[in-house]
Amino acid sequence: MIKRTVMMTGMVLLLSACGFQLRGTGMDDFALEEINLLARNSHGETVRQLEQLLENNGVRVHQGARYTLDLVREQNRQRTASYTSSARSAEYELTSILDYQFRGPQNTVLLEDSIEVQKVYVHDSSNLIGSDQEANQLRSEMRRELLQQLNMRISSITPAQLDQLQETAEARQRAEAEAIEAQRQQQTLQPQQSPVEQPAQ
Repeated sequence: MIKRTVMMTGMVLLLSACGFQLRGTGMDDFALEEINLLARNSHGETVRQLEQLLENNGVRVHQGARYTLDLVREQNRQRTASYTSSARSAEYELTSILDYQFRGPQNTVLLEDSIEVQKVYVHDSSNLIGSDQEANQLRSEMRRELLQQLNMRISSITPAQLDQLQETAEARQRAEAEAIEAQRQQQTLQPQQSPVEQPAQ
């Protein structure tokens, strides 16, 4: 419960004043100067585009950075949204979800959140190639929208804010370790009961 409260407090702190910022638009660059970027699919299109976006906004992406942005999981789903009179699929709803975390030294999770984008397209059973092309195009658009939303959320995050979250996480870990040690010592001091001896028959 304490961990969840700290996470939510961190998110409120960091997302209180976000805005999408691009170099050359008259807006300030990202508050972060450097970040380490991780992803399950480290050579995928999502991480490639995000790295380019970050670097275009003055953020140096490298493994030696103190803090890490981890694209934990990217999911793509599809479901039928409506049917034709012959009960064949007429519209499909596409959903893309991106789960991410900010991590500090020793791989400490500082905050975590997810972004979701949905689109609907018409499936033409008489033009399968065209329908597939439309679906692929929508997927590309949805990826760009996911990254735009992610940039909106992280553009105002500062190193000082991450430092504060790191200190809070370390304090929480120390408190949890001390509580475990105190419980262990209490159990050690408790007298051990001897097994009950059964009277001889």
